[in-house]
Amino acid sequence: MKTKRFLSVFLLIALVMSLWAVPSAAADGPDGSSAPVLPAEPELNAKAALLVDTNTGAVVYAKNEHQELYPASLTKIMTALLVLEAVDGGKLAMDQQLTASASAFEGLSSDGSTANIQVGETMTVENLLYCMLVVSANEACDILAEAVSGSVGAFVDAMNAKAQELGCKNTHFVNPNGLHDSQHYTSAWDMCLIASAALKYDVFMTICDTATVTVPATNLSPARTLHTTNYLIGAWWSRGYLNSDAHGIKTGSTSEAGHCLVSSAARGSLSFISVVLGCDRVTLENNEIRTYSFYDTNQLFDWAFDNFSYQTILEESEMLQEVPVSLSKIDHVTVHPAKDVEVLMPKGLSPEHLEREVSLRADPAEAPISEGDVLGTLTLSYDGREYATVNLLALNDVEASKLLTFWRDVQLFFSKTSVKVAAAVLLVLLLALIVWKLLFSRRRYRYGRSVGRGRSGNYRGRRRH
Repeated sequence: MKTKRFLSVFLLIALVMSLWAVPSAAADGPDGSSAPVLPAEPELNAKAALLVDTNTGAVVYAKNEHQELYPASLTKIMTALLVLEAVDGGKLAMDQQLTASASAFEGLSSDGSTANIQVGETMTVENLLYCMLVVSANEACDILAEAVSGSVGAFVDAMNAKAQELGCKNTHFVNPNGLHDSQHYTSAWDMCLIASAALKYDVFMTICDTATVTVPATNLSPARTLHTTNYLIGAWWSRGYLNSDAHGIKTGSTSEAGHCLVSSAARGSLSFISVVLGCDRVTLENNEIRTYSFYDTNQLFDWAFDNFSYQTILEESEMLQEVPVSLSKIDHVTVHPAKDVEVLMPKGLSPEHLEREVSLRADPAEAPISEGDVLGTLTLSYDGREYATVNLLALNDVEASKLLTFWRDVQLFFSKTSVKVAAAVLLVLLLALIVWKLLFSRRRYRYGRSVGRGRSGNYRGRRRH
């Protein structure tokens, strides 16, 4: 007996332990599916950072993206944008020769980035752009600024006007080159807007993606060989940062701004633009010198390529729901997405995990309805992040009932304030008329009875003899 009790207790304990050993189910998604496992975001040294999907404009990573910070030579992206707009508008030509004036060198620091251009030296617009974007030559900025606007000051005004036009909210420029000034600032978000505008010009990326270029000899200088300041696309001088997926765009650094970088990268169907501001350069314990503008950018690109993919989350043919219809013998109409929707999402996140929120323009929708009419929108999101919003279209025509439409129009007519006021006035007048008639009739009645009684009381008739 004792042996049987011992075995029973032992088996019970073993059963309980086996239940504990079963892994717990993951939290369910909106449709009952297991919750996705999302990639952990990289930890960056940058004060501010932004990673955006080039194809859709979707934000993939953001850190202090609207914080005002110093851009240093990232400023030259805006300078290049205005120069390329001037070329596109016919004000300048890429092969046009420009002569460096003495005023273009005023205010430039002696230890700033330079291509060693001299006063009186003549160079084409294209080669000045190479000097400005490859080796970050400050003097090239001011030479080009004078050519575009007549003076550096007027060009700076144009820079700020362009920033406002692009939707920049935290940007103010003081010069075309990025030399430090307390009133010269931008944000990672604004810098992405500016770079995206410049990338519309193919020649901009061609120049920015150049690791080494030889500028032909000029009237005052032999040929120059320029090496990029961007270690992501450089060669032997890149100190281990070389990234075969990276393309361009521009570096910047001052003691006040720290190390900054705007870059882009593409792998397969994926393409990103990144901005990092306010990064450090440090010496590690192994004596490695790490420049975090390049290191953080590589971290962002690798993280995005490894963990994100395009997924179709809606198909145009999908019948989403029935929308109630009024003013018709048919009480509903089916709606479907206006188009197929493909978005960039973490690989661990699937369409079935997304929350769907329908917003109807009218509930119920009023007939008549034509096939393809927009009846509302559908928003797909996960954990507070919106991935897409698409119009919902009617699948078929719905005719209106003439009788129901007439009755609706009658109701609408009598619901108008002016009609209500007129009806109230008429009602008051009608009541007043009724009261007046009642009072007037009562007076006539009383008058008639009084006369009758007097005559009846005084008349005695004729006596007959």
